[in-house]
Amino acid sequence: MKHFRRFAAGCLGVVMGSASLFAQNAVDMKPSPQQVAWQDLEFGVIIHFSTNTFLNQEWGDGTASPKVFNPTDFNPDQWMKAIRDAGAKYVVLVAKHHDGFCLWPTAQTDYSVKSSPWMDSKGDVVGAVAKAARKYGLKFGVYLSPWDRHDPRYKNNAAYDDYYQAELSELASNYGDLVEFWLDGAGSGGHVYNFPRIIETLRMYQPNTIVFADAALFEYGDARWVGNESGRVNYENWNVLDRHGYLRWRPVEADTPLHDRHWFFHPNDEATLKSLDDLLTTYDDTVGHGAQLMLGLAPDRRGLLPDADVARLKEFGKSLRERYGKSSDLAIHHEAVNANEEAALDGNEDTFWSAPAGSHHSSLVVNFARPITFDRTLTMEWLNDGQRVEKYSIDVWTGAEWKTVAEAQAIGHKKIDIFPAVTASRVRLNILSSTDAAEIREFQLFNVHDAAEK
Repeated sequence: MKHFRRFAAGCLGVVMGSASLFAQNAVDMKPSPQQVAWQDLEFGVIIHFSTNTFLNQEWGDGTASPKVFNPTDFNPDQWMKAIRDAGAKYVVLVAKHHDGFCLWPTAQTDYSVKSSPWMDSKGDVVGAVAKAARKYGLKFGVYLSPWDRHDPRYKNNAAYDDYYQAELSELASNYGDLVEFWLDGAGSGGHVYNFPRIIETLRMYQPNTIVFADAALFEYGDARWVGNESGRVNYENWNVLDRHGYLRWRPVEADTPLHDRHWFFHPNDEATLKSLDDLLTTYDDTVGHGAQLMLGLAPDRRGLLPDADVARLKEFGKSLRERYGKSSDLAIHHEAVNANEEAALDGNEDTFWSAPAGSHHSSLVVNFARPITFDRTLTMEWLNDGQRVEKYSIDVWTGAEWKTVAEAQAIGHKKIDIFPAVTASRVRLNILSSTDAAEIREFQLFNVHDAAEK
């Protein structure tokens, strides 16, 4: 997809002008209910399927004939089963990529599926994918590229803005609730986008949709790009983003394709399929660093996910369940604790442990009847009241003292800490610094290395 982000420097002027009127602190920023629900989804996929699929290319220039789009065995149910098996919870379909070809029978242009031979020009990819996603219990969203390399109106800001708004209105009003709207910033060709109008149009039909946008589009998005396409969060991940002293809750989504550097299908491309180990590391470095994982999938010219991709997705989901499923959580077998502490150890993400009111340093100690061996922890904050933990450590009792096996700053939605295997009968989550009383949804322990050998 190669997202080149180029935005007008002045797009934040209105908001920045008001920033000096209000004193802000990151600890005061809290997520909306929609952001809380979206972060709990954790893992989604983005699907690229268009004329590029049939032309062995990643970037179309808008000159491809609609007649090349003609999948022989289009079956989005097959996609959704594979996606569900992988453990993903939501799907974003690229309804229009930069080449301008539309995957629904839009009334705004003939450059769409209605000019293709597929289904006698009566097909609707967006509608079929939305229906299949919901059938398999997955939430559905869309990507509508602002950049359009086909439509001649693109050279006229006002005319193209009307065209884009009309397309957006169709998608936002005809395909049910949209969990996410990808507002990509690739390209521009000198066009100045009317971002306030785009968001106003979307919100009229979809008030609860999470808008993905780059950090530069600060005031328009609810989630932000990680800054790379490797699917890794390479920094302490705070949910509050600061631009020029103005703060917003903007959680991270990290996108990466299942095939290395390939977002669209290419023939004879098996060598680029990421290994299971690569995918598991990606998960640990995205979801395990408090971000959303957005994995790119590409149906082939049949309109099916390739067999090798389906098998890899199934492997991935199975391994995730084995690694981090409730049956693998060693903390479940702890000795008795009080009801407050139990809320962080019960495997129920709807409950949470609260540190003493007003505290800035606290600890949760877990005891076991006999020593356990583990090589990673999974910790989740209750974020409804904001991201409070500023520094923490994972400690084990040696019999004489506490020994730190991992430490970091941010926990956020979910943090997976990995370290050489240790054996102990007492484990401590030590909150070294918090802005207010820490609230922990889950503190779990796993022995992944041991599980992999069985």
